[in-house]
Amino acid sequence: MAEPGFEKVAETGDLAPGQMKSVTLGDEELLLVNVDGTFCAIGNSCTHRGGALSDGDLDGEEVECPLHGATFNVVTGEVVGPPAQEGVQAYEVRISGNDVVVGPVKG
Repeated sequence: MAEPGFEKVAETGDLAPGQMKSVTLGDEELLLVNVDGTFCAIGNSCTHRGGALSDGDLDGEEVECPLHGATFNVVTGEVVGPPAQEGVQAYEVRISGNDVVVGPVKG
């Protein structure tokens, strides 16, 4: 059972290291990423023109938007490369047994 404030979005076996996918948390679409065995979640919509980051390319801790090439850090949500000017939200992620649970935005 997930902790209060956290919701199951996937199972650990759903994503191998270096893989990512779109998941839903409430009414939010998030990008769930497995970075070398550590799961991270950020907003899935590029802040430049709204491209789905889940359709982009992952390289280590960076994802590139498929529309115009903006890059974001999947751990922090920060912009790494233009044309985006602002980052995306990063969310708390925990593992509970085999469940990947996501909670509130990181503070």
